[in-house]
Amino acid sequence: MPKQCFGKSHVPLSPAVRAGDFVYVSGQVPVGSDGLVVKGGIAEQAEQVLQNVKAALALAGCTMDDVVKTTVWLEDARDFGTFNTVYAKHFSQDPPARTTVESRLMIDIKIEIEAVAYRPV
Repeated sequence: MPKQCFGKSHVPLSPAVRAGDFVYVSGQVPVGSDGLVVKGGIAEQAEQVLQNVKAALALAGCTMDDVVKTTVWLEDARDFGTFNTVYAKHFSQDPPARTTVESRLMIDIKIEIEAVAYRPV
């Protein structure tokens, strides 16, 4: 089965790519449907990012329940507690494996998340 790319972006990436039974979601940032970074702190940005992950997964026929691994980049490690509270609402049962690191990000944002989902074809 050849890889399948889903969605479009203004930068050279696909929001989601299916390779066999796995779907890879590119790093999602806290940008709303208007293309602008959402206002607010880590709670608002984390919520937007997770909504964007959910939307990218849907393009490939997946849900948050299919996510097996996430990687999270926080601009400031002190935001971890608040981020974790928001994240837990989206993965309340059987959460995926996760790596969380502090990192300088490419634009002036507080968080980025990528995800890997497993959903057999």
